[in-house]
Amino acid sequence: MPAHHFRKLLGKLTGVFSKIKSTDISTLEQILLEADVGAKYTELLIDKIIYNPEGLKEEILKLIDIQPPQINHQKPLIILICGVNGTGKTTTVAKLAYNYQQKGVVLLVSADTYRDAATEQLDIWAKRAGVEIVRSQKGQDAGAVVYDALQRATLKNIDTVLIDTAGRLHTRTDLMEELKKIKRVITKLKPSGPDLCLLTIDATLGQNSIQQARIFTQELGVNGLILTKFDGTAKGGAIIPICNELKLPVLYLGIGEKIDDLIEFNPQKFVEALYEKN
Repeated sequence: MPAHHFRKLLGKLTGVFSKIKSTDISTLEQILLEADVGAKYTELLIDKIIYNPEGLKEEILKLIDIQPPQINHQKPLIILICGVNGTGKTTTVAKLAYNYQQKGVVLLVSADTYRDAATEQLDIWAKRAGVEIVRSQKGQDAGAVVYDALQRATLKNIDTVLIDTAGRLHTRTDLMEELKKIKRVITKLKPSGPDLCLLTIDATLGQNSIQQARIFTQELGVNGLILTKFDGTAKGGAIIPICNELKLPVLYLGIGEKIDDLIEFNPQKFVEALYEKN
């Protein structure tokens, strides 16, 4: 994604560092706090401006340029998606399916067996993305659904399996245990486990998502993040504390409701947008 495309997504943060020499520190500090960079990282970045303005871009990259997970290229590529209710998880799964079906055959798995009409919703998105779907019914064992889907994927030589799970609060121990069970099921058919265990985070909540994300990470071994609803926030600066506190890479940004409104996050392009002149 070209740096200039970040302009409308980053709101007040766009081009903020192009003004370093002409903007007083207190104003810059206010802009950073409003962009949800947070007090800790605002102070850190202000210190960098004072002592080494030319090195600020490099310092920001150090905070957000986290290496993506290594992928086991044995088929199928297995992507497990989890998240709190209301983060746009199911829509995001469909968008990922659309992305991956341009690279190979995709199987979408509905492992949300709690929510009414969850499979119906995913089915609609599967048709839009042009991918095959394994449906489930409310009350079914989610682990069994995933096991059957993976066996099917292996037999049919599917390239990518995307697993949509039920939204759940990080405080619900029973539901977190179900996710752990799904991971164990995956390891029975692919000993290395899911290649990507991705957590969807509502970008409009900014730093408020960090604690819930931390628990998902500790419990499930999340290895990548997707920030959803990024087009609805002026708090793009939250990427800085989210990446650094969780030590996880942001892999994608959700920027709208259409099937192709999911973009790969590029730290370098993000930082370029911070320096882009308005």
